[in-house]
Amino acid sequence: MPQFYFMRPSPEQPIGIFDSGIGGLTVAHAIREALPNESIVYFGDTAHLPYGDKSEAAIQAYSVKIADVLLKKGCKVIVIACNSASSAAYELLKEYARYIKIINVIDPMIELLSNGLANKTVGLIGTKRTVQSGVYNRKVEELRQNITLRSLATPLLAPMIEEGFFDNKISHEIIGQYLSDPELQNLDALILACTHYPLIKAEINEHYHSKMTVLDSSQVVAVALKKYLTKENLLNKSGSGNDEFLVSDFTDSFEASTRIFFQKAVHLQRYPLWK
Repeated sequence: MPQFYFMRPSPEQPIGIFDSGIGGLTVAHAIREALPNESIVYFGDTAHLPYGDKSEAAIQAYSVKIADVLLKKGCKVIVIACNSASSAAYELLKEYARYIKIINVIDPMIELLSNGLANKTVGLIGTKRTVQSGVYNRKVEELRQNITLRSLATPLLAPMIEEGFFDNKISHEIIGQYLSDPELQNLDALILACTHYPLIKAEINEHYHSKMTVLDSSQVVAVALKKYLTKENLLNKSGSGNDEFLVSDFTDSFEASTRIFFQKAVHLQRYPLWK
């Protein structure tokens, strides 16, 4: 292993972020807004998206390969900007990259639930992989705060978003069908348990006439990351905020979405996981 695997990270090293596609860009954008001096290395595994319908073993294999890339890039922390990968590969990556911090998108959301949603009914929408894993249910039960969690798999949403179908008639109809499910009625809050879903947050708010508390993991993760870096004296206070984007395969939607999120021309580097 390269030497930096065994050294304490320094503030100047970049933050590694990965997802199967454009969804993790919502997390990367929130991190960029919260931590403007940090450098970011983002890996979009566009060759294997979406992760939500992949097996646990497949997601673990992809995640380890990506983590290896980010470690070789010298990242001081890795953010798993994907609920499916967080549920399937977080424990494995903690062992694989044990010398740096791994942050998932699930635990910060669970911490948020523990602060103010006791005795409430909370809905959750996510991929089949995330919902079937039961990870949110287990962690909510461990809180022992009498939170009722109602989960619904919404497998069409991530592919729809990846193809650019949001804020139009098609997306309105699909979102409306899912949110009208009996499982998601009479809620106090709704968790967007997929990092793609903040891209349709406005449509979700519209469905609920802006009367639902919609919990967006991208903002929650950015806050958790800043808290960790500050605590460990790893905050970059004087950096120039450089961004590097790697993809396992080129897609027009990823390039367009990256430009929109980061408000600048971006250079995508193709980096196949298996060469």
